[in-house]
Amino acid sequence: MIALANLRVALPDATEVERERILEGVYDNLGRNVLMLARLPRLTPRNISDWVSYDGLEHYQRGIEQGRGVLFLTAHLGGWELSSAAHALFGHPMWVMVRTLDNSLLDTLVSQRRRLFGNRVIRKQDAAKLTLKALRNNEAVGILADQNTIGADGVFVDFFGKPAAATKSVAQFARQTGAAVVFGFALWQPETGRFVLRFRPLEMVESEDRDADLVENTQRCQAAIERVVKEHPEQWLWIHDRWKRRPPVDARS
Repeated sequence: MIALANLRVALPDATEVERERILEGVYDNLGRNVLMLARLPRLTPRNISDWVSYDGLEHYQRGIEQGRGVLFLTAHLGGWELSSAAHALFGHPMWVMVRTLDNSLLDTLVSQRRRLFGNRVIRKQDAAKLTLKALRNNEAVGILADQNTIGADGVFVDFFGKPAAATKSVAQFARQTGAAVVFGFALWQPETGRFVLRFRPLEMVESEDRDADLVENTQRCQAAIERVVKEHPEQWLWIHDRWKRRPPVDARS
């Protein structure tokens, strides 16, 4: 099973019982995501606070005040579909970058839900043009940056101590536009039965060596994701084959 194999790579000191417990939480979290996606049409600006609260909204506001847009670095962590919907319902519609789902009917349904409250969708084939336009209009764009990346968009960086192909897009767009980078994620809080939408700033380095900066900043993005996954492992999508693509030196290992 991919999930348990991933957990053995990432959490080598955990016992099999602990890994199984985390995996149970992963499926619980998936169930919450499906439930929240189904309930999205019932959410309104009046009742969204019953489901979600903010922690760190000032980091987003500060980015908007700078006037160069905000890049939301996010992941398949906690309530990832709810996070952008909640942000829009709180009065801050944004763009979300998505991959077209293989099932066209499901893709249509999910896309409709994502657009319910004023958010707009960027398909990956239109990503560069629309993202740059949005940021130059001082808008926010959310990018899920935690999956195995193929093609020229990927660069190998460390993730849980093992090389992983990660998207360069957040680092590239930040360099091109000067947009603020904010790590954003909606974590489930079992003690309250609500989600907390947490925003944290992420500093990007900038030097004369653009290629080195691209790798370093991509590493910073992945390290930020790793830190929160370690804190809430049961809320991340371990069933994804994160380390599927290997660096050339690992081809025979």
